[in-house]
Amino acid sequence: ILTGCTENIPFPSGKLQGNLSDTPADWTEIAAARVIQIETKPSDPYSVKLWIIGFDDRLYVHAGANRAQWVQNMYANPNVRLLIGDSLFELTSIRVVAQSEFDEFAEVYESKYGDRPRNENVSEAYLFRLSPRF
Repeated sequence: ILTGCTENIPFPSGKLQGNLSDTPADWTEIAAARVIQIETKPSDPYSVKLWIIGFDDRLYVHAGANRAQWVQNMYANPNVRLLIGDSLFELTSIRVVAQSEFDEFAEVYESKYGDRPRNENVSEAYLFRLSPRF
């Protein structure tokens, strides 16, 4: 029944494989992919497929108000790996706490996916900005 639909279903898996890539200065083109994979919990890799928003030098993943396992993992350890196509990026996650930044994200989210996020209250929604590791 789910054959052909798994691209959009966040079934968890393990360590991601790909070509380690440099972080781009502008994520717009790379983040045009509708679905990506993110790996959390470096000590015991846990990865899921997610929607992604990227524009300019900013990249976001969003869980809405759902404190999913991958969200809990990012709170425990902010280091993540992101797979887009065959490019693998090592990044760190930072929860967005400014409503103005969430509002800007929501505009781009709507233009990409056709709807706005269900919950736009930044204090209730789990929105993470992904940045290069230093």
